[in-house]
Amino acid sequence: MSSISRARGVWLPVAAWAVTRAVVLLCVLRVLVLPGPDVTTDVSVIYHGWFEVLRTGTFPLADVTWQYPPAAALAVLSPGLLPFLDYAPAFFTLILVTDAAALALFLRAGRRPGHRPAGAWVWIAGVALLGPTAYARYDLMVAAVAAAALFAAARRPRVAGALVAFGALLKVWPVLLLTGAAVRGRRARALWRSAAGTAAGLTLFFVAAAPGALAFLTFQRDRGTEVESLGALVFHIARHYGWDGQVLLRYGSLEFLGPGVGLVSTVALTLSLAAVGWLFLWRVRAREFGPATLSEAAFTATLLFTTTSRVISPQYMLWLVGLAAVCVTVRAGRQTLPAVLVLLATGITQLEFPVWFAHIVASDPPAVALLAVRNGLLVAASLLACRRLWVSTRGDGPAPLEPVGVVGARGPADETSAAPPQLTGSAPRTPADGAPSPGR
Repeated sequence: MSSISRARGVWLPVAAWAVTRAVVLLCVLRVLVLPGPDVTTDVSVIYHGWFEVLRTGTFPLADVTWQYPPAAALAVLSPGLLPFLDYAPAFFTLILVTDAAALALFLRAGRRPGHRPAGAWVWIAGVALLGPTAYARYDLMVAAVAAAALFAAARRPRVAGALVAFGALLKVWPVLLLTGAAVRGRRARALWRSAAGTAAGLTLFFVAAAPGALAFLTFQRDRGTEVESLGALVFHIARHYGWDGQVLLRYGSLEFLGPGVGLVSTVALTLSLAAVGWLFLWRVRAREFGPATLSEAAFTATLLFTTTSRVISPQYMLWLVGLAAVCVTVRAGRQTLPAVLVLLATGITQLEFPVWFAHIVASDPPAVALLAVRNGLLVAASLLACRRLWVSTRGDGPAPLEPVGVVGARGPADETSAAPPQLTGSAPRTPADGAPSPGR
């Protein structure tokens, strides 16, 4: 590749990132104002309030809207690193820096053998499509940590394990990155031990440092059916046929309350448990683990749990965007179509929140139709991702003695002579296999 081509390959996505992020910043700074509620109040009011409480040495025990693992306190406290700025501008600045670091991560990964720059474009587009909500929540930080963990898994399993644990203590869902992880082999043991040790160490630290570190466990228990979730469509439609429930602000989001809500919430939980069952069956039946299996399993698992959740907050789309970007970075990956569906769903999400959110809350038919399309795209992406993950790992031969998912089962004797490990740690293919052995 010529130097001109290489420069274009870097500067074109950087320019696109700069333009789109300038627009997002103008929105969160209220220079450009979108219709609908002000998405930045979560930062200027809620996060800032938690910041003041956390500075006193305790978690927000009296606030049921605090539903996050203990490491989330670090994200909320991080604007204190920029004391020369007010809280909200400092927070937006740190999100911008994290966003830029994530872009650099995708651009660097895209230059590796067996990889491509498409992931950087998915990241650029996904964050832009979500709009100001992407910068008005700390989920972008979590998505960046998750992407870094997946990229580190092949060569630095201990680092990857620590990042997975840290991400899970930021917002729980990154524990799903381990869905496709190997369970045997020296590198696999390094990953799992690092993840378990880091999680245990950080949890003990937070529990000892301040009271209420684990309060989020009980605050989540009584959540209902949020108005943007898949199950909420039942009540949006039922309102037009005499259903006498209502929408109330509970646990930091607008939820349906009334007849049948408990049943729909139970169905959502049942679907999530069914997703667990399918993922378990996939692991048992999987035969071939390739260079994209780790990221594709994480993407599929997160899609399933997001789609079946009682709550689909707009910022959840960032989780899917980050994992989709990792998936399409690996040339051997097969999740391009589900990734495109996620991008479409992300763009629609900005329309339903904040632009049409008042109409969503009122169950206006056009808004409900828009929400149905968004949730339908998530359902379609979930089913496609499951199908492609199943087919890509099914294989025709006998089952291997052990999975080679995240970090392969190489022994010490292999380390000095083997090629760099692949993303999922499977042994490098020989030329007779008809495929290269991309590293990550």
